[in-house]
Amino acid sequence: MGEPSTLDRAFQIILKRMVETGQAPYYTELAADLGISPEEGRKVLHKLFSAGIPGWLYPNTDYIVSFAPFNNLPTQYQITIEGHQKWFAQ
Repeated sequence: MGEPSTLDRAFQIILKRMVETGQAPYYTELAADLGISPEEGRKVLHKLFSAGIPGWLYPNTDYIVSFAPFNNLPTQYQITIEGHQKWFAQ
């Protein structure tokens, strides 16, 4: 099996950050984790969402709003695990 693609790695980084912190990374943080320039990180972010993953960016920005099953903005669907509520669902 080959190495995961940049998009696969980006997906995993975003999902892991959402699980750990309840917040999606900004593209500069994603770029740092991928070891690429901030501009390349921004392009990877947009390419990932253009690939049809279940999520979206805030219109005309580089901010992740939703990354299934999580939402980066508060919703009425709060997720509490072991007494900690730091996540919102789509």
